[in-house]
Amino acid sequence: MREKVLVLDFGSQTCQLIARRVRELGVYCEIVPHDITVDKVAQNRPAAMILSGGPASVRDEKAPTMDAELLRMGIPTLGICYGLQLLTGLMGGTVEKHTGGEYGPATLEVDKPDELLAGLEDRLDVWMSHGDLVKKMPAGFETLAHTDDCRVAVMGNAEKKVYGVQFHPEVVHTPKGVEILRNFLFRIAGCGGGWTMAGFITEEVARIKEQVGDGQVICGLSGGVDSSVTAALLNRAIGEKMHAVFVDNGLLRAGEVEEIEGFFTEDFPLNMQVVDARREFLDALAGVTDPERKRKIIGKVFIDVFSRTAKGLGKIDFLAQGTLYPDVIESISASGGPSVTIKSHHNVGGLPDELGFELIEPLRELFKDEVRRLGAELNLPAKLINRQPFPGPGLAVRIIGEVTEQRLEILRAADAIVQQEMENWEGYDDIWQSFAVLLPVKSVGVMGDERTYANVAAVRVVTSLDAMTADWARLPHELLARLSARIINEAHGVNRVVYDISSKPPSTIEWE
Repeated sequence: MREKVLVLDFGSQTCQLIARRVRELGVYCEIVPHDITVDKVAQNRPAAMILSGGPASVRDEKAPTMDAELLRMGIPTLGICYGLQLLTGLMGGTVEKHTGGEYGPATLEVDKPDELLAGLEDRLDVWMSHGDLVKKMPAGFETLAHTDDCRVAVMGNAEKKVYGVQFHPEVVHTPKGVEILRNFLFRIAGCGGGWTMAGFITEEVARIKEQVGDGQVICGLSGGVDSSVTAALLNRAIGEKMHAVFVDNGLLRAGEVEEIEGFFTEDFPLNMQVVDARREFLDALAGVTDPERKRKIIGKVFIDVFSRTAKGLGKIDFLAQGTLYPDVIESISASGGPSVTIKSHHNVGGLPDELGFELIEPLRELFKDEVRRLGAELNLPAKLINRQPFPGPGLAVRIIGEVTEQRLEILRAADAIVQQEMENWEGYDDIWQSFAVLLPVKSVGVMGDERTYANVAAVRVVTSLDAMTADWARLPHELLARLSARIINEAHGVNRVVYDISSKPPSTIEWE
């Protein structure tokens, strides 16, 4: 059985970052709900548990909690922020309200360089975000470090292998945070490490073969990184049993259909067919302006097209999708945790019971950077695996308001200009996503001494590591000027261009 660490989700916005840090250290981990049962944990046989932070106070009556029996199972445990306070209360200590709170950078003074802090300096920069404090530690614990405002910033019980930190080691604002996590995983929990993408491929290929058996799989192929890696992985596992279907929904970027079809029939040949469903999608979207309705409609038509195509292929038993961890997190809240739903994704939680397919989602627990590494291991070319993310609903969620043929034509032209200019810019490799958005407003302009009343396009360019957070890119003024001039002159129907300077959070990367 694969060595595994469980991260219990108490609603922290950085819970997923904890998981990424652990995986980066070569130990596989999964995020699970905070109320996971003892039996379920026992089935997982984790090498360690990490209790995440969270927005609540453990002193609140309805604060999320966990079964205290989990802390008596002998599993090495690390509590982070809220997790520290929770295990304090569950193991017999007490927590009190911090009179002022402690938010932002702080200096950690090490009192005892226990295994958790082994090899680190006596003073460490850390990042705090808490309104409660440990007043009394549980029996058997000792203070390992403090700050000026926090008497118990790190505590531990070496015998029980249970530790807690009041700061966040998973964020970049705690420079030595990864070393602390490393100490917990390898010195305290005794993890072996060695989890790699090559190992993941071996495990997933075996799992897919076992799941599929003599069955047949239909795989949604959009040409994006996620679906392409999914198809390549399935191709390695089951070959011709996988029927890749590329649906031309009429919502794709300029030249994309020809590019994808050419690549997967010539450069990286798969068992693939192209389905022209442009009219079907556009008819279903006629008159629709609400973004959630768009996503649901596109998801439904997508499934209808798949079902119909599958029937033409004979007996199909499975549907494979390139669903990623961030998709799941944003759609249904992380593993049922107490964080909020942001938006629905067309390939998450939208499958009808009567579909008749069993789902295969081999990337469901991976982040985007991990998927890119997986693609490289599968020998997919860098041009493909380094493509910027493109939403499943396509340009429909980049047209604010109704989706029509005319508005799609305008947006395609504007977006093609953004892609060309960004790819030619020397800083392109540092960009997560760059695209155009067509707004539902018109503005007055002057072109050729004539008054115009035309569309407004927004340019969105962001940097990010995993799409969980993002920041707007500080593009050179010359590049912005060139983007604006070209879009206004070449994307007929646009007379004004604006640049989106919103970060995520509070905004999302896509506008819808």
